[in-house]
Amino acid sequence: MSLIRRFAAVEDPNSLSNRMRSKRFRGFEELVEPLPRPLRIIDFGGTPEFWEQRGWAGRDDVHITAVNLQPRISFRPNFRPVFGDVADLSQFADNSFDIAFSNSVIEHLFTFERQAAMARELQRIAPVFWLQTPNYWFPIEPHFHVPGWQWLPIGVRKAVIKRRRCGWRGPCPDAELADQIVREVRLLTRSELQRLFPKAAIVPERFGGLVKSWIVHSTIEPALARRLAA
Repeated sequence: MSLIRRFAAVEDPNSLSNRMRSKRFRGFEELVEPLPRPLRIIDFGGTPEFWEQRGWAGRDDVHITAVNLQPRISFRPNFRPVFGDVADLSQFADNSFDIAFSNSVIEHLFTFERQAAMARELQRIAPVFWLQTPNYWFPIEPHFHVPGWQWLPIGVRKAVIKRRRCGWRGPCPDAELADQIVREVRLLTRSELQRLFPKAAIVPERFGGLVKSWIVHSTIEPALARRLAA
């Protein structure tokens, strides 16, 4: 396994990726700490393993609904997997949850239009939201583990992925599937996030002095006031 892949290994609790996730999650815990319990969370594209690693699976004071195109089964009573498209959650009414959560999902939606649709749903479905996504300008692309991958022409990326493994993907000799793999990941810039979340705080997460990813979240006061007044 390459050095970058060892750093990014999600299954290894001691990997750099998981250590950064744990540090990042402490900020989320601070954000939601004032909210009354039980806390109703909707996780856009989340997995039971993520919440297990964070120590939130099985808690009585937290109810987690995770939306996926392929829901992951969980035997934890506080974790409910449901089928859904994160860009269209019309099966849920406005403010159905206390907080909407998403970790490294919005960059997997192929187009800016679908990313904008997910952003609208994230802000509609709960009065508070928290989102993390990699930075377009960080030099190591986090999915393909190739320096400057996201800045290469799509045709070049397709040619490479057809012939060799890049990070967690490839080799993929099928031209149509290679095109899908390459186009699936669309990293976002800070200015794009400001367009999608005009009233949110956008916090840089740094590694080696560079912004590795962005954390985007709303303030807690509106949600807290709404719950306490209910």
